[in-house]
This record gives sequence, C-alpha cells and structure tokens, in this order.
Amino acid sequence: MVAKIKILVAAHKQARMPSNKNIYIPIQVGAAIAPEKLAGYVPDDTGTNISNKNPYFNELTALYWARHNLDADFIGLVHYRRFFSFSKKKDLNSILSETDIQNLLKKAPVLVPKKRRYWIESSQSHYRHAHHGIALDVLREVIADEQPSYLAVYDRNMARTWAHMFNMFIMRRAEYDAYLDWLFEILFAVEKKIQPDVVNWDTYEKRVYGFLSERLLDVWLEKNHVNYTEVPVTFMEKQNWLRKGGKFLARKIGFGRV
Repeated sequence: MVAKIKILVAAHKQARMPSNKNIYIPIQVGAAIAPEKLAGYVPDDTGTNISNKNPYFNELTALYWARHNLDADFIGLVHYRRFFSFSKKKDLNSILSETDIQNLLKKAPVLVPKKRRYWIESSQSHYRHAHHGIALDVLREVIADEQPSYLAVYDRNMARTWAHMFNMFIMRRAEYDAYLDWLFEILFAVEKKIQPDVVNWDTYEKRVYGFLSERLLDVWLEKNHVNYTEVPVTFMEKQNWLRKGGKFLARKIGFGRV
C-alpha cells in the first residue's frame, strides 16, 4: 500500500503553487482573520484550529490545523517562497516530487532542511541579537518547569552554531503528532506568560512563537532519538544577501534586540 503524503504549502496571499496537487496542498494561514478566502486554497480555520493566532504563530497555524484535521501517513510543511529541492533553480518543476519524497522517507521517518550555520555565534546569541530575549528566557523556564527531561538537550542545542530552521519538515504521522503535541504544549505555556507584552510588539516580533519553534525542532528530534534526512531548501524569490548581511552586522554591533 502506497503511503499517503500531504505537504502543506503555507501562504497568506495568492501565489504560484506546485502542479502536483496530489501531495502539495496550498493552505491559507490566518484564514479566520483574512479579509477574504483565497481561491483554490484550504483555509486553516476549519475544524479544530488556531487560525486567529496567526499573527503570533505564523505558519504554525497550518501545522496545528493538519495535526487535528488532515488524514495522511506523512505530513509536511513548506512555504510558497521556499521548497525542498535538490536543484538551485527557482522553478517549481524542480522541487521534490512524490517519488523523491517516498525514496527519501525510506531512509528515515523525517525530512528536514539542511543545517543553517551561524559560524561565529550560537543559536541562542543569534536569537537574542534578532529578537526580544525575554521570550527565550520564558521558554527555558517553561521547559525547566514542565518538560525538565528536555532541559539539558535544549541548553545543548542553544549553545550550538547550527539549527534546522524555517519550521519546514516532512514527518511520518506518529512522529508528527507527537512533535506537534509537545511543541504546542510548550508554546501555549509561554504564550500565557508573555502575551500581554507581545501584543505591544511590532508586527515582525509578534511572530514570536514561530521564531521560538524554530529552536525546538532539534531539541525534540535529539531527545527522542529520531533519525532524519537533510534536504536542501531552494528560495523561489531572489535573496538580498547584501541587505541580510548588513542587518546581521548591525545586530552584532548592538543595534539588534536584547
């Protein structure tokens, strides 16, 4: 029996989508608070959902929707601007095909992006230079109080100079459900503690729970000894590396978050 694979393509606007609708599903994140529903997209506000939290949880609202409403043997998430692909071509015809995914999943039950390396700073310092550090402080407190068996693994990961980012992955259903349940238990606990502050942050920083979750995937994978295969990510839009580099240097010399 062929496994049923469903990969959500998160978007908040009309965008070019993969032609293979058998596995790639365009999903409108934040559909509950959007001015209109996007034609041809699955909205994330049906069934059990947290669609109205999208300004704070970003693409995680799609993952939550799938956890409670999607029937599949493997579930994944990509973004309309970035996809898993072994090609550097900015071409939707070059992204992972169903056959590619099936073959990769024979090696391990989880696919993740290739490591993002920071080289001269740790995952923790990178976060603190880019975002409000209070969120990271509260995240560690929640893990220490509610998931203490994960604390040493969390600290080890935050001290590393690499991480699997973007909240992108493809997982076997058992691992998907277990990871999402663990992830949201932690994030909802953090939300209770900092949301009164978060509502006053700027639009970018309000996406805090999406930023925090990027630091938690490796913690869960490592603690639960889950094997994974790394796959390159291709950005479908041109990246302004000069601008990104400038922002990085500005953060390093003290113009970033604390």
